[in-house]
Amino acid sequence: MTDRKGELAVNLAKVEERIVAACVAAGRKREEVTLIVVTKTYPASDVRILSELGVRDVAENRDQDAAPKAAECSDLPLAWHFVGQLQTNKVRSVVGYADLVQSVDRSKLVTALSREAVRAGREVGCLIQVALDAGAGAGGRGERGGVAPGGITELADLVAGSEGLRLDGLMTVAPLTGEYAGRELAAFERMMDLSTDLRRRHPAANMVSAGMSADLEQAVAAGATHVRVGTAVLGVRPRLG
Repeated sequence: MTDRKGELAVNLAKVEERIVAACVAAGRKREEVTLIVVTKTYPASDVRILSELGVRDVAENRDQDAAPKAAECSDLPLAWHFVGQLQTNKVRSVVGYADLVQSVDRSKLVTALSREAVRAGREVGCLIQVALDAGAGAGGRGERGGVAPGGITELADLVAGSEGLRLDGLMTVAPLTGEYAGRELAAFERMMDLSTDLRRRHPAANMVSAGMSADLEQAVAAGATHVRVGTAVLGVRPRLG
């Protein structure tokens, strides 16, 4: 076993222990929570090692990094999640490899995703990114992207009615400002309430992606179905630039 493989194996085991403990504390089954490893800024060689270690879901946030990495790892049994703010001019490339886009937050993006998914003959899963720091109104947006809670219904209906797209649920990042700043559990509990509302209209949209390396326990406690963990598995990211 290489040094890097050993390092990643140890880190994965520690994260697994945290998820198991959080599930036990919340009275949930371990299989109710899917680990997505955020591989941004790390090389394809790390993705290959993660696959060997049993990881099946990986996430990227920049198309210029993700596209070549996904191509290099196209032989692996992986689901690729796109989690970054997505510009419409990158949609064609992203649709080429992403199984699921977690950062859908505006109608223009939905239209572009639908057009390119149809062109590529693919079905792309979509999560509505919710900004809990945007206020309750439908028109607000968060610091890191995302639609305000009041805008979820309209956007979800648009995704659900768009050819080539599948509405899978909601995604959020614990906000740094606003009423939920520093209150991760409360933020994720609010997300579960929003998910309940969404599922009344779209019963199959039951995915809730929330929680990262620092707050995955709170996300599991609230009921998240997917957690996105990068640093705790891969280590502190190298400085960019």
